[in-house]
Amino acid sequence: MIKPISRQIISYLSISCMFFLFFSCENNSNNNRDHLVFRYNEFANINTLDPAFSRTLQDNSVCNQLFNGLVQLDSDLNILPSIAKNWTISESGLTYTFNLRNDVYFHKHKLFGKDSTRTVVANDFTYSLNRLRDDKIAAPGSWVLNKVDSFKAVNDTIFKITLKQPFPAFIGLLSMKYCSVVPKEVVDYYGTDFRANPIGTGPFKFKRWEENIKLVFRRNNQYFEKDDTGKSLPYLEAIALTFLPDKQSEFLQFAQGNIDYLQGLDASYKDELLTADGKLRSKYAETVDMIRGPYLNTEYLGFYLDSETPEIQSPLIRKAINYGFDRKKMMIYLRNGIGNPANGGFIPKGLPGHDTSIGFSYQPEKAKRLVEQFKNESGIANPEITLVTSSNYLSFCEFIQRELEKTGLTINVDVMPEATLRSARSNGKVDMFRSSWVADYLDAENYLSIFYSKNFAPGGSNYFHYKSPVFDSLYNKAFTVTNIEERKHLYTTMDSLAMQKTIMVPLFYDEVVRFTQKNVKGLGTNPINLLDLRYVRKD
Repeated sequence: MIKPISRQIISYLSISCMFFLFFSCENNSNNNRDHLVFRYNEFANINTLDPAFSRTLQDNSVCNQLFNGLVQLDSDLNILPSIAKNWTISESGLTYTFNLRNDVYFHKHKLFGKDSTRTVVANDFTYSLNRLRDDKIAAPGSWVLNKVDSFKAVNDTIFKITLKQPFPAFIGLLSMKYCSVVPKEVVDYYGTDFRANPIGTGPFKFKRWEENIKLVFRRNNQYFEKDDTGKSLPYLEAIALTFLPDKQSEFLQFAQGNIDYLQGLDASYKDELLTADGKLRSKYAETVDMIRGPYLNTEYLGFYLDSETPEIQSPLIRKAINYGFDRKKMMIYLRNGIGNPANGGFIPKGLPGHDTSIGFSYQPEKAKRLVEQFKNESGIANPEITLVTSSNYLSFCEFIQRELEKTGLTINVDVMPEATLRSARSNGKVDMFRSSWVADYLDAENYLSIFYSKNFAPGGSNYFHYKSPVFDSLYNKAFTVTNIEERKHLYTTMDSLAMQKTIMVPLFYDEVVRFTQKNVKGLGTNPINLLDLRYVRKD
């Protein structure tokens, strides 16, 4: 059921009216220009508008409207030119030489002087990437440049990067928002307040941010990219975000036509919008479009291997959990068929190295025998584990809890706020946790790095504290292999090592699901679920 309209929604409607008046007055027009404004809600909020600190999907999506880097990804995750119009890689695989466009301008700012802007030059990338590596600012994306030896601006339009060792996936790393170009004079002027006063080169420019209330971007009329017909991008005049934290309220606003876009599925409205087999219900077919595509995101349960809890230390119990619930049934009942059951390893469908043969299938009797074997060997008559999750995934954890109860294993489900869970997981404070891993770039190394021993949390993303000399050796070897088939074999081997150790329970490989009003065109999807509004129109 949808909750009654709250004060928060009334406030939202007031904000919507303010947006409308704001855009109408600023454009000095009596015409209804709503078709030039793209409105959406970001229930998870955003933390920053500084790309060097853009670590969440929400932050990346807003920074993607404001900033550009050397290269970019298309909807199929191919690497395409952006500010770099082309590049070459030396035979040694160590030196990348980028030829830059000379028609890319920063958004206007008083610090640029009389013309209020200037062109981007190679030294801007030297500054931006060195800033990312600056220990003083402790940017979370500094790891992207771990294999970089040096940068060099040869002249205004030639920029060179030299690596310490060959790394075939490196060009994909440069597509991340961390590697966006920023102007030194503006960053120096604002310091840490650059997070709320961003100046970039992107298709939209910053206008206004009232944290937790609204965020407004305007069209960048000097943007350098054009469509296939030669028309300047973007098509929209503005983007308006609100931050209603309640998904039911967000859905209500979408159903009433007050926002243009709804991201993903939520238990509060999935059955209202979708049939059991994942089709849009007929009552919405005339007003709503559903866009669906592959998503490089693995949802999983993880085990902290340094836990002193006997059940967590036991491979028998970890295997029993992997065998003990029906992933296909879970996807039908809890996701209306959206997503693919994770019967393979950690690497998701769509990436080289994914292999369905290395995972676990539903075998309840085998799960029961494993639990009984643990009881006999340990002397623990009533084994139990505490699984920690955020509220968004409570239904999944309760499903697994009910299924595993049939095997003789008790799972207690504890709910924490997402930020609290993230901190507890990084610091080894939870024995078993729900999490997800979304690809940052198109290479399975992105997934396997989570198992590398030098990436132990809290300094890295190895939340399991898994350590294997064999895995580490293969992981390091993969950096020297350029043949994709050989790399694929290495990736599958590494994934199978982690699965044999049962350090996690893959749940499902996600799908991107987006809902838009019928008049929204050109949004599309991409496998990392990054929001790209350059080509969006509202008829």
